[in-house]
Amino acid sequence: MAKKTKYKTAPLKTWQRAKEIRANYYRNYQAAHERGGLRWAGGAWTFDAIPAGLGDDLYPLTSEPYGATIAYQKEFSDQCLEAAEREGYARDLCAYMRNYWGSILLNQYGWVEPGEERKPFPKPDFIWQDHICCSHAKWYQVVSDLEGGLPMYCIDVGVGPYQELSKNGLEYIVGQMHDGIEWLQKTTGRKYDDEKLIEAVYNTCRSASTWAELCALNQTIPAPLEEKTMYALYVLGTLQKSSKEVADFYDELKAEVQDRVDNQIAAVGNEQTRVMTDTQPPWGFLRVFRYMENVYGCASVGSLYTFALIGNWVWDDEGHFVPRPTPQSQGIEIKDRDHALRVLAEWELSKPEWQHFYHPTYKSDMMIQIAKDWSLDGVMLHYNRGCEGLSLGIAENRLALLEAGFPVMIFEGNMGDEREFDEARTMARIDTFMESLDIPKLEQ
Repeated sequence: MAKKTKYKTAPLKTWQRAKEIRANYYRNYQAAHERGGLRWAGGAWTFDAIPAGLGDDLYPLTSEPYGATIAYQKEFSDQCLEAAEREGYARDLCAYMRNYWGSILLNQYGWVEPGEERKPFPKPDFIWQDHICCSHAKWYQVVSDLEGGLPMYCIDVGVGPYQELSKNGLEYIVGQMHDGIEWLQKTTGRKYDDEKLIEAVYNTCRSASTWAELCALNQTIPAPLEEKTMYALYVLGTLQKSSKEVADFYDELKAEVQDRVDNQIAAVGNEQTRVMTDTQPPWGFLRVFRYMENVYGCASVGSLYTFALIGNWVWDDEGHFVPRPTPQSQGIEIKDRDHALRVLAEWELSKPEWQHFYHPTYKSDMMIQIAKDWSLDGVMLHYNRGCEGLSLGIAENRLALLEAGFPVMIFEGNMGDEREFDEARTMARIDTFMESLDIPKLEQ
């Protein structure tokens, strides 16, 4: 057996601040009307910098992290899923979507304060969405219907992979954005502020680039962060990536992670092997990560999902996967509304997680490069029945990783429906995988 501890460990100093930002986000959405503000709903990938031009008292509720918040509460999630199923919605639809719909059908808010009763679901004033995943627009058509006909605007972003982006494709997106601003003004009766838009676009780019930079620090051995903790940190960008508070927090977090690297402070004090995962985890069973760490000293250092759902990356001249520099760092000064929308559209269309909706090769190439640059010993693929979009082509990804020489373990489950996850079977698979990698158990 291996020795239990090899490296220094320490809790993140910024951890409590991250919890506060997340809690305040859900509180602010709930209390928006009491403060004279507006609520809007949309996905984690929507262009949230655009509604920011309507003022500082608009509060969003992004759908995927909200669905994950419910999924973590297994008993409440079961109630939401069953409510959706009673209405006739199929069980093989997106699990986040079914949790969200169930929350509306039950009229119960997914965020609950400790020791308090669950409150009614806070109805949004309008829907602002984009459509790249097969369920994005349909998700909110149902929300609109369930809430009595909410005004809804959705931007079609399906213009092909970024490396094939044409001038016409970009114009198509930007034109929809301009029309969307006119729609927002008409829907809310508010005047639009281009300066607030420009600031929000800068914040969006800064959040995404900084998150990628701190994920790149996980190439260090020992890794300063492990994935279970990273889930609670990346999520802030999925809540409101255009927020100055989130962008500033990521700057602060990056400084702390750099300090951990400089002082060899490990996320897993007994790190003896490194893996990455893929797509969303089974949110109700995150303890599997602690099992890997405590029994095998296995650090999951991230995944394409964790790194790039919000973070933005590019290929450098040597073929490495590196953080994309912000427009600000390249001396680009946004001049006006049209320029802001073009910068925003081009930036978002380049996101790595958008690319593999078009072909699994894009994802395979990125995963193989991560496996190389982050010094991985193996890969754990979640055959996730809860997300059709991010699981698209996953069997082809497995074959590509194996061909590149990286051992792969697969496990089946569902990120948002705990009824479809077999914990005992997954633990047994982990044991077998670690044995195949010749990783000894730690001294207990």
